[in-house]
Amino acid sequence: MVKAANWLTHLRDDVTSPVWRHWLLFLSRHFDLLRFDERGCGLSDREVADVSEAHWLGDLECVIDAAKVRPPLVLLGISQGSVAAIRYAIEHPERVSHLILYGGYARGWAKRDGHAADHYRAVSEMVRLGWGSDNPVFRQAFTQRFLPGGTHEQVDWYNDLCRNTVQPEMAVRLLSVRAHADITALLPQVRVPTLVLHARHDEVVPFAEGRTLAARIPGAEFVELESRNHVLLEHEPAWAVFQQAVLDFVGVVPGEKPAPGELELSPREREILKLLGQGLGNADIGRRLFISEKTVRNHLSHVYRKLGVSTRAQAIVRGRAEAGA
Repeated sequence: MVKAANWLTHLRDDVTSPVWRHWLLFLSRHFDLLRFDERGCGLSDREVADVSEAHWLGDLECVIDAAKVRPPLVLLGISQGSVAAIRYAIEHPERVSHLILYGGYARGWAKRDGHAADHYRAVSEMVRLGWGSDNPVFRQAFTQRFLPGGTHEQVDWYNDLCRNTVQPEMAVRLLSVRAHADITALLPQVRVPTLVLHARHDEVVPFAEGRTLAARIPGAEFVELESRNHVLLEHEPAWAVFQQAVLDFVGVVPGEKPAPGELELSPREREILKLLGQGLGNADIGRRLFISEKTVRNHLSHVYRKLGVSTRAQAIVRGRAEAGA
């Protein structure tokens, strides 16, 4: 699994943090996890002249290539990381088996309605004036939106993260770049199985933005999470729902890590393979499962790759062999 960079991470500190630790434990338990800090943050170069969205895809490609990740890979986009993940899936569909988007969006706040723009302008001004101050009140106002259900320990840690992972000027620049991102027009071009998860009462990225992703990405599945937190916390029921949804979507058995390049078929892929074995064509399968014929073709392309076959007949034979085993 490759996790695209998202707002405020620190490769070293996240491992022991009360906010991100459970995420890393879960993901690394089931996948070979590759993650990185974005430009200007964490352990990446802090002195960067250009942090524009134009580099998000290139940086993700660079990390994946440098790590020599063998396809197919599971791609995870959290919050702003969804933009880079979606672009990568469009550019390299043959490398991506599953696309998972959590708390994501296709358009930044400056591209949304007027109320959102006014709100985020106020937040940006608070960041500019008080991010580097010893008085945590400004960062507290910012942090509280990410973790409204957080404990004192979690909120205090996130406050410290804000200060430790990025400088005030860079924080303002990164917020501005996110504000003007807009890849809405690209969403119909996604051709890989996609799972969208979003917290119902997310105060950072509105729930409607997650619904937009799911509605405009062909065949995307959508899971609503009952939470107010932008970063799901370990103690809340929504975290358990998130974990199960991810495992079910990718087809990973809890406690087992798939071998590189040998991901199991997802439940939907197995369902399609079964119908294929019954002699149904793509259109018939689509009507049976209430999905488009194009979505069926997308799923089948991943089934062929995972099974190591190139034709429908070979896929049916492999499917029957596995069922017999």
